[in-house]
Amino acid sequence: MKIKLIVLALVMQNAFNVVGQTKEIEYKDGEQVLSGISVKPSKPTPNKPGVLILPAWMGIDDHAKDSANRLAALGYITFIADIYGKDKRPTNYAEAGQKAGYFKSNIKEYQIRIKLALDQLIKQGANPDNIVVMGYCFGGTGAIEAARTNMKVKGIVSFHGGLGRDEKRDIETIKPKVLVLHGADDPYESKQEVDYFQEEMRKAKADWQMVFYANAVHAFTDKNAGNDNSKGAAYNELADNRSWRELLAFLKEVL
Repeated sequence: MKIKLIVLALVMQNAFNVVGQTKEIEYKDGEQVLSGISVKPSKPTPNKPGVLILPAWMGIDDHAKDSANRLAALGYITFIADIYGKDKRPTNYAEAGQKAGYFKSNIKEYQIRIKLALDQLIKQGANPDNIVVMGYCFGGTGAIEAARTNMKVKGIVSFHGGLGRDEKRDIETIKPKVLVLHGADDPYESKQEVDYFQEEMRKAKADWQMVFYANAVHAFTDKNAGNDNSKGAAYNELADNRSWRELLAFLKEVL
């Protein structure tokens, strides 16, 4: 038993040791100052894969930071995007809804902010030909937008993200591989919207996957979302763990 504990301690120590530098990076969209977070492994894998993380509607949060650290511990160069601006982050859910709603309604501005963050990830050393974009909730919506606009990435991963698309927009061929991880009981995405999204993926000739998790609603990966499914957003440990494993398998495949 003692030997097993020692081995486990060494494994955990090695996992943490590969996380190198964490720092805030300021960049701009015009006059708006943005401030993202770069997390680099001390020993990135030889092909320097990068993962851009788009946070949920409250902006850069502990959930996004935890994901960045966990991925850096596996050798991925990570960057957490600042979508709103250094001085414009929401302080409550009402503000978050307003700010996220603005970018959803002004989708080209959202796309620009994602692209600027992608540029920062590359500046931090990620291989520009070996990148995946992932996002949570509002960030999941952004990840799907990265696919729709064919940003130069190998794949996108959306965790409980919004699926909707303005019907006036043309459907273009989607080149990045697409993985959508979705709560089977998410009340914020209707069956019709899910069906429309899947039809869009078919028309776009995308290489896509959509995984549904039983008894999971919106925000099922967020430990701060509570555990009351009746509220529409709640943490689900099983779905969280399963979706993380899907992410890692996807990253291994495309990067």
